[in-house]
Amino acid sequence: MVHYSLLSNHTHLIVEASGRQALGRGMKSVGARLARAVNRVFGRRGPVLLDRYHVRVLRTPLEVRRAIRYVLLNARRHATRQSRGALRIDPASSGRWFDGWKRGLVRRDRGAPSVSRPHTWLLHTGWRRHGLLDPGDVLGGARASPRAG
Repeated sequence: MVHYSLLSNHTHLIVEASGRQALGRGMKSVGARLARAVNRVFGRRGPVLLDRYHVRVLRTPLEVRRAIRYVLLNARRHATRQSRGALRIDPASSGRWFDGWKRGLVRRDRGAPSVSRPHTWLLHTGWRRHGLLDPGDVLGGARASPRAG
């Protein structure tokens, strides 16, 4: 798992795998660990994930950049207009360990990351050809701009 974002009713993950079988085993492991953690917090037992995961293979640098942006900035899309103003990284995401934010906008967490470093060229370097990410972006809408007039 390279990037993640936890939302109230689903999770977005960007993972690297050497093939379908490795991906399946890895996702089974993630599901089991997530179930143990959720059940421990809520003092319950049983499955947590109701659905299977959906796979989309990312093949180009632009696809990877868009996916990273979507996963790490998804919480801003659902935030209220007032809370969008603060350039804070979603604490329920791997954004605090991400090194692709535009300079000077984000302080990285110095703690041990809960994600793996990317191994493939696309996730490590290739996506950067299309520019670093701005933590102020809001998905599904334009950034605030001065009024014409």
